[in-house]
Amino acid sequence: MNKSLGVAMSCVLSFFGFINIAPASPAFGVVPTLLSRATFEPFSVRTDHDAPIKFQAKAKTELDVVVRRHDYAVGGHTGWHMHPGPVFITVKTGTLTFYEYDDPTCTPIVVEAPGGYVDDGHGHIGVNTGADAAVDVSVILAPVGGTFRSELPSGQCGF
Repeated sequence: MNKSLGVAMSCVLSFFGFINIAPASPAFGVVPTLLSRATFEPFSVRTDHDAPIKFQAKAKTELDVVVRRHDYAVGGHTGWHMHPGPVFITVKTGTLTFYEYDDPTCTPIVVEAPGGYVDDGHGHIGVNTGADAAVDVSVILAPVGGTFRSELPSGQCGF
């Protein structure tokens, strides 16, 4: 390989390496507390057709269920992040606003206690938009022993 081609290839590879190392959006003013983590065998459950709640869930492999509490200061946020599966979030106190990572309109999803929000795992940020501290409890589905949260670069919504 001639020297010019080698230098050009190094520049191109460096450029793509720089693009792939986007800065993460760190949490601010949020204290997470791990409450529990347990491994479940594969399962398939659903309610009866005449049950008051219509629900169905199926896990084809073992999975971990992670339960975390998040204490938000006023103006605190989780930073942009994603999960490997769905997350069921219960807002216990205060008001939290969620934004979806892939929503170009940055439509706020406002949840007041005692409300809930289901995250599909594709990426979001939770922000305490209320006048008081807030608390949520999240139930996260994750691979056995694996990571249950991955950081994302700053989103388009100003956070």
